[in-house]
Amino acid sequence: MGNKDLVLLVLIAVCVFEGCYCTTVTYDHRALVIDGKRRILQSGSIHYPRSMPEVWPEIIRKSKEGGLDVIETYVFWNNHEPVRGEYYFEGRFDLVRFVKTVHEAGLLVHLRIGPYACAEWNYGGFPVWLHFIPGIQFRTSNDLFKNEMKRFLAKIVSLMKDANLFASQGGPIILAQVENEYGNVEWAYGVGGELYVKWAAETAVSFNTSVPWVMCQQKDAPDPIINTCNGFYCDQFTPNSPSKPKMWTENYSGWFLAFGNAIPHRPIEDLAFAVARFFETGGTFQNYYMYFGGTNFERTAGGPLVATSYDYDAPIDEYDNKIVVDGALLCYTEDHLPATVATEKNVCFIRQPKWGHLRDLHRAIKQCEEFLISSDPTYLQLGKNLEAHIYYRTSNECAAFLANFDSSVDANVTFNGNSYFLPAWSVSILPDCKNVIFNTAKVVSQRNLQGVSFSGRTSVNEFSQLSSAWSWYKEEVGVSSKHSFTKHGLLEQINTTKDNSDYLWYTTSINVKASTVPGQEKDTILHIGSLGHAALVFVNKKLVGFGFGNHEDASFNLNEKISLNQGVNTLDILSMMIGLQNYGPWFDIAGAGVSSVILVGLEKNSKADLSSGQWTYQVGVEGEYIGLDKMSLANSSLWIQGNPVPVNQSLIWYKLGWSGLLIYGIEVDTIFQATFLAPEGKSPLSLNLASMGKGQAWVNGQSIGRYWPAYLAPSTGCTANCDYRGTYDPSKCLRNCGQPAQTLYHIPRSWVHSGENLLVLHEELGGDPWKISLSTRTGQEVCAHVSEADPPPADFWQPNLEFMSQSPEVRLTCEQGWHISVINFASYGTPRGHCGAFDPGNCHANVLSVVQQACIGQGGCAIPVSTAAFGDPCPGVLKSLAIEALCSY
Repeated sequence: MGNKDLVLLVLIAVCVFEGCYCTTVTYDHRALVIDGKRRILQSGSIHYPRSMPEVWPEIIRKSKEGGLDVIETYVFWNNHEPVRGEYYFEGRFDLVRFVKTVHEAGLLVHLRIGPYACAEWNYGGFPVWLHFIPGIQFRTSNDLFKNEMKRFLAKIVSLMKDANLFASQGGPIILAQVENEYGNVEWAYGVGGELYVKWAAETAVSFNTSVPWVMCQQKDAPDPIINTCNGFYCDQFTPNSPSKPKMWTENYSGWFLAFGNAIPHRPIEDLAFAVARFFETGGTFQNYYMYFGGTNFERTAGGPLVATSYDYDAPIDEYDNKIVVDGALLCYTEDHLPATVATEKNVCFIRQPKWGHLRDLHRAIKQCEEFLISSDPTYLQLGKNLEAHIYYRTSNECAAFLANFDSSVDANVTFNGNSYFLPAWSVSILPDCKNVIFNTAKVVSQRNLQGVSFSGRTSVNEFSQLSSAWSWYKEEVGVSSKHSFTKHGLLEQINTTKDNSDYLWYTTSINVKASTVPGQEKDTILHIGSLGHAALVFVNKKLVGFGFGNHEDASFNLNEKISLNQGVNTLDILSMMIGLQNYGPWFDIAGAGVSSVILVGLEKNSKADLSSGQWTYQVGVEGEYIGLDKMSLANSSLWIQGNPVPVNQSLIWYKLGWSGLLIYGIEVDTIFQATFLAPEGKSPLSLNLASMGKGQAWVNGQSIGRYWPAYLAPSTGCTANCDYRGTYDPSKCLRNCGQPAQTLYHIPRSWVHSGENLLVLHEELGGDPWKISLSTRTGQEVCAHVSEADPPPADFWQPNLEFMSQSPEVRLTCEQGWHISVINFASYGTPRGHCGAFDPGNCHANVLSVVQQACIGQGGCAIPVSTAAFGDPCPGVLKSLAIEALCSY
């Protein structure tokens, strides 16, 4: 009996004894094999710490509805072991609860233990204490590092086994990952890197998880580890062994957001094209990174300068579109009713048409599954940049993918004696080698408008009456004797702060002799060099400059003309971190903080290098030591209240001393207290901080993250109409040039109370708290535009039926628990324009009453696009149906 058979018998015996439903997971050259059957699997990344446990079920439900089979997540070492040997698995870091929640939804799990994550997560997921083990070197053949890594891997594997979460125990985990994208940087580690890869693979296998392990972006992954692809396209990827399946662990649904950068956007036509091409060319497992991105709460965002939002342009929005109201802090219920009649429910929102178009794509691929797992593809060239891949189940039964990978030229092709139109950069899917049930470039799923609706209005004047409700605390510039220490030379920031704070004060004095400045101020040039990420500079306690880097290069130089007085002058530099480096070779030793300080022209033709002189340091700022972000100090006498509230001042803390506006319908009730009232219900909340500069924010003592709306993206590089055709990269299809990367900040519903709440801001640069607004969502405008030439819905298709004889449909769906309340536009004929700006065109049948009858009051409706339903307003003309509706709660 072979070892593999023995292991299988043991697993069966264990499952029979324990009474579990046992699942075996293996693989062959085509696919993962689950319980003896090859599977085509759609997967999506959802990182459990980037949302709250209360919304996990809803996010996972929406993922399943979108056609996913698997949920993929990293494991975040730094938050699970913040102190060596002390573990934390509670709240949003409750990994077992998350995996069980996925299991309860009937989905599978790919657990990427790493423990290196990258993920734009602080320090790539490594705990900072690891850096301070003498002699350690990360991600190479270093015994100190390998011992710590193995210990954490063993901890997570044991945690999963103890909860019976591996597939062989009846759990949902079918895959595990060790390391992460090491092949991208392995060259920098030489022979030590090669040895480390072999050790990592052997260590993973030694844990006997009974599920396959993968290493992504790792061409030299040793057997039996599966090497997988990450990227925007993986159709050309080939595994490093003919016995391994073609798998895609990171298909980027968009890209991450960085302060100072424009907002990335990946068109759904291109994303769908990439997925279809992957399955067309032999792929069988594909994962969206991300399917739900979420939020980098606290200081979990990586660096440098990764933003708080991790929305990622994913199919499920961070918290979807928000109401933005200028000049007022608004609180109101989901349905504009008093709290006594408001119904609470968890709500998460999907990004359309991305979610819907991918759902339809998944349905089309699922229709082909039996063919895809039965054979390898047969290739057929159809013309220049035109090809087909055919999968045969029998000699007479097949499914086909027809592809046009030209970036500009549409084409008509002949396949199996039939003619097919293929738009440029598109794939058509034919589950019977005859009928097209999906084309990646034809988006017929509904769209969501960017704006949302609500009742009730307020004005800037109403808000200005509430200025006395804000309290503040102005920090002193520089160090305090209680928390400071003195050293010669400039200290590197990370080694000094150990990431206990974003801030490090550098303080020194400059003595100007009377002979240098006889009875007057002396002008000189102050040059400061920094490894990153930002710094405020004060001379004699007055702000003289602010320097900062960017995500691509966090280092910067700051040159300021300053005036010095005769005698002793003070120089205070507040150096700021915005996330520890999370990617790159040897990223763990990347430095930060002030690296040089030089005075030019203090004396004639001279330079005074202050870098090696005596400096006084303080880790953190005054308000952190006091604990101004804590609930316990909400009513402290340290807070100052009165008029006017200071605005546009650096190093100031603000506390909201007002309960907000509670809107019922259109009536406004203003309540003056030391706290604010949150809107009723459980729709997502957003805090608009566009009027602020840079800092951090807390709600009820919980950090919602860093903000930096003062840092504007470059004014050029965006396009109003992005052409999805052609190869995508993160610099293509940018949005919001010349604007802040992020102004809206997610407040989890579980962090706010039905009564009074506390908002605290630490403003570093200067801003205006009067203009902050708090919003929730009360409506959603949806629309769709479908032509007679579009295929019927993919779920209509059944073998041996005349598929194309069925009509296309406009399908509109509201979020769960919402309903269609208004039809804003409905036209059959030749409607023109786009969502939010339709007009009837030259040929128009007024179908408003028909659509209203079918849709009003419903959670969703389907309207056929056919003359049988509406008559023929213009014979001989290709017609379409456009509908725009409002969903309300």
